[in-house]
Amino acid sequence: MDLNFGARSSEALRILLTNTNRCPAPARLAIEFSKAGCDVAAIFPTTGHPLQKTRAVLQRFPYAGLRPVDSLRAAIEAVDPHLVIPCDDLAVRHLHELHARAGSLGASGLELSGLIERSLGSPRSYPVVSARFDLLRVAEQQGLRVPATDRVATLADLEGWLQRQAFPCVLKADGTWGGCGVRIARSAEQARQFFLELTPTTGIDGWKGLILNRDRFWRWPWRRHAKPSVIAQSYVAGRPANCAVVSWQGRILAGVGVDVVSADGVKGPANVVRVVDNPDMMLAAEKIASRLGLSGFFGLDFMIEEDSGATYLVEMNPRCTPLCHLNLGEGRDLVGALVAQLSGQPCQMSPPVTVNDMIAYFPGAWNCQSKFLTSSYQDIPQGEPELIEALLHPWPERSLLGRAVDCVRQQMRLGTKPNPCVFSAAVERAKSSELCQKL
Repeated sequence: MDLNFGARSSEALRILLTNTNRCPAPARLAIEFSKAGCDVAAIFPTTGHPLQKTRAVLQRFPYAGLRPVDSLRAAIEAVDPHLVIPCDDLAVRHLHELHARAGSLGASGLELSGLIERSLGSPRSYPVVSARFDLLRVAEQQGLRVPATDRVATLADLEGWLQRQAFPCVLKADGTWGGCGVRIARSAEQARQFFLELTPTTGIDGWKGLILNRDRFWRWPWRRHAKPSVIAQSYVAGRPANCAVVSWQGRILAGVGVDVVSADGVKGPANVVRVVDNPDMMLAAEKIASRLGLSGFFGLDFMIEEDSGATYLVEMNPRCTPLCHLNLGEGRDLVGALVAQLSGQPCQMSPPVTVNDMIAYFPGAWNCQSKFLTSSYQDIPQGEPELIEALLHPWPERSLLGRAVDCVRQQMRLGTKPNPCVFSAAVERAKSSELCQKL
């Protein structure tokens, strides 16, 4: 397959992708923007990142863990992009911080702030999109249906919430993704325990991130004396759903909604979804984008109530999501719509990648051995063998100990009965991996 990668003319749109973790979405976006005729650059933690494995990226820059905002600024100055696209929540916050610094940089700062505002939208949205509570308050003001939600800064706040609400309830910490900062409490004792887990008073979580994940950004939150903001939310019994959209100055350009068919556990990310036509989800996206003046990609998560079928907005992802790279037809081609907006040209209509309404995300559906694989469109990055290999074997992002822990978790998730030797066996398998690197 000819993906038409390589150097472009000086007239090509320049796109800079930013990513502080090692998720698959940035590499998939890079491919689609390159196929659309753009020059794609990326800044990311260089060790074992999928963006190293695709020919779609023409320029690569290291994302420094100790000075992330400075390295981000350096990459922007080197690329001079038309648009910056953050691919995870921390990358979004780095852009917000860089925008705040730009006022002290003179003429270059004006250009920098202009680029960030063109990429993300109105600066008034920046404090809102990164805070779950504030975003849901805005949604409620716009007449959208949201679960009962309150900010809980202390255990006393939590006790007050528990007296007013029934169980189960959900606790969520800002700055987390993929279900890592979400807890479902079924008793007051559980709620208190989960609150303490989500509001650590030491750097233990940071050290864990360094030891298990080789996380270069582990120091960033507590260097800034940041403590996660936690919300308590009433539980909506039903099925999860989400939508991904791309907007421009508060106007939705394209979007697609899905129901989650299967996920990595109760709180984890979706791995198989079904494309649906849900007007309530798209209306929510339109109202949020318009109210906050948003530009670029974002996603919204919902719960569809089991008894009533009502659509509840539960949170926002202020960056690209796994749906964003997929061309699913007219009005559902997010990359094509954004390129058309940037170039001032009509959106080039191309056939959707599939007419199957079931989509299996790669590699999530493979890793969990989903039973829906054979009945779904399998979203494999065709023509990218090195990327496929990297996504199927994402070991480089984990230390030896971290990989051993993953082996144990996968065994437990698949229902295999643990035995006293399982951990040591997992360590040996991790040692024998061809992708094993030094801690």
